[in-house]
Order: sequence, then structure tokens, then C-alpha cells
Amino acid sequence: MQSRLDRNPLADWWWTVDRLMFLLVILLMVTGIVLGLAGSPPVAERLGLPTFHFVIRQAINLAPAFVVMMVASFMTPRAVRRTALALYLVGMALVVATLLFGTEVKGAKRWITILGIALQPSEFVKPAFIILVAWAFSEGGRRKDVPGNLLGVLLLVGTIGPLVLQPDIGQTMLIAMAWAGIVFLSGLHMFWVFGIGGIGAAGLAAAYKFLPHVRDRIDRFRNPEAGDTFQVDNAMQSFIEGGWFGKGPGEGTIKRILPDSHTDFVFAVTAEEFGIIACLALLSVFAIVVLRGLYLARQNEEPFCRLAASGLVILFGIQASINMAVNVHLIPAKGMTLPFISYGGSSLISLGLAMGFLLAVTRRRPRADYVDRFRAEQDE
Repeated sequence: MQSRLDRNPLADWWWTVDRLMFLLVILLMVTGIVLGLAGSPPVAERLGLPTFHFVIRQAINLAPAFVVMMVASFMTPRAVRRTALALYLVGMALVVATLLFGTEVKGAKRWITILGIALQPSEFVKPAFIILVAWAFSEGGRRKDVPGNLLGVLLLVGTIGPLVLQPDIGQTMLIAMAWAGIVFLSGLHMFWVFGIGGIGAAGLAAAYKFLPHVRDRIDRFRNPEAGDTFQVDNAMQSFIEGGWFGKGPGEGTIKRILPDSHTDFVFAVTAEEFGIIACLALLSVFAIVVLRGLYLARQNEEPFCRLAASGLVILFGIQASINMAVNVHLIPAKGMTLPFISYGGSSLISLGLAMGFLLAVTRRRPRADYVDRFRAEQDE
């Protein structure tokens, strides 16, 4: 345990970081390994891989995710902005490269292989995008000579354009909703908020009309007889079979026929083996992370830190909500990972970075006016 009298960087970090948020993220990371033991072995066996292939890979991916989170959490707000800008430029360049040279999977180009490592660049763009948008709107509100609102709009258009071309409607919607949350919190007039909502609805209607896979998923959601609903039906059956307390670890059977039981439908596996009570507990952890993040944002007097923290937890919360809502058939099926729980490499490291940024911008720091007054007194 670090003493408050210690002046080394680690001690300073420990006494200024939000320890509850940090421990909740660690809890989700560990829970992801435990639930991976339940959901991933059947998938590995179907693919002819060792039984615990995905669990081992998840544990290996956790190492860089944790390191990235820790390094980012030590940053100052200025360092967070600069890192986000560099990451955004590199990430968007890779998104464009993915359109040209990426591997096509199920009609979409979202992955690119670099030095033998498969990456989904859009995952790394998300946290960087949130930081830059928060920066743009906070500077626009603070300085009249900075066109912050215009920069925020251009960032959205420039980011979702290539994502629509992939096409990746899920990530596009996720980014757009998080952006809208920041816009609302930045204090723009409600006219613009409703206008943005109208544009979003028009975009969804266009996706339904011109993208067959989007239309197919929405039609199957509205009318199950319109197409194959195998995964969603079995996910719902998992909740029925598991009941309140589940069948017990390793006793699930439906997971053996769920193709994505280690990614999109790990929440359903949790229901079958550990029960609805465990699902509600997991849901509560996600809710506490979001509410804690919004509370810390509200307490922060720095506009950039306030908007950045809000945007990051909104992004985190919406992603978790989409995954769980698909599992219980509340919204049309969409491939979206459950943060820190679903198997993934790019997603896991990106989430580690996002949580590191969140811990960094919510650290308790002396107010600027207090610091200036203290230094003036010291100089006298």
C-alpha cells in the first residue's frame, strides 16, 4: 500500500485515480476469462483447435490490454489528447487501407493483417474519436476563435464515411450515438439535438433500403419467419434452460450449437450455466461503471475532461447494451462484443485503452486557480 506522503509517480497515481473504477475494470477482465472457460471450448472443438485455445488467447490478449490501460491512466489530459490525435490518424489510415487490402468476411472488409497479426482498425479509432470530439466541443465552448462545433461535425462525417463503405453499420451507429451524447452534454441547442436525431433516422432508413444484410436482419427481427433466426432462438432458449440459478459450470448444452458462443452470445452462455441471477449481477457491474463514470464526469470542473469521460462511458455502456439486448432479442442481431467478456484481440486492447483514457481524465488534480495562487504565495 502506498503512503500519501510518498511522492513517486506510482503513489501519486494510486491516490488520484478512481480506485473503484479501476477495480471494476479488473473484475470485468477476470470475469471474461471465467466466462470464456464456459463459452469458448465448444467453438474450439468445432474448429479442430485445442479445447482451451480461445481461453488461452484471451488471457494472452489481456496482458497488452492491461499494460495499455495502465500506461494511458498515467497520462495528463494534454498527453491523452496528443495520443488520441496520433492514434486517430493512424487508425483512419488503416481503415482506408482495409477497404483496399483487407480480408473480406461475410461481405464486409473490416480486418487487415499486419506482420501476421489480424487487426480491426475501427476498434482503435473509437476511443481516439471520443477524445478528439470532446476536445473540439470543449475548445469551441471556451474559445470563440475555435470552430469547435464545425470540427466536431467534420470528425463524425470523416469517421463514419469509411465505416459505412466497409460496411460496418454497427460501429457506425455506436460512434454516432456516442457522438450525439457528447453533443447533448456540450450544451448545444435542442434544435441541433433533434436535427441530429433526424439525420440518424434517415441514415438508418437508407441502410435498410440499400444494404441487403441490414434489411435482412431487421426483417428477421420483425418477422422471424422471414429468415434464419437460429442463433437468436437458441440464445433465448439458453435463458429458459438456465433459469434463475443455471445448470452449473460446464453443464450447458445449447452452447454446443451456438456458432458465436464465445463472442456475440457469451451472455446467453452465462444465462444457461450460471443463471439469470449471474446475468443481472454482470449487468449491474456494467451499470455501475457507466454511472460511476458519469458521476466522476459531473464532478470534474474541466470541460474537456468532463466531456471525454462522459463520451467514453457512453461508448462503453452502449456497446454492452447492444450485445445484451441482442442476446435477449430486444433489437435486431448485430455482431458487437460484450466489453472485456467476449473473446477478441483488437476489441480487448481498444477497451483497455478507452478505460485507461477514462482513468486518466477522471484523476483528481488540483484546480488550476488554486495551483497558481499557491505558486504565487511561494514566490513572495
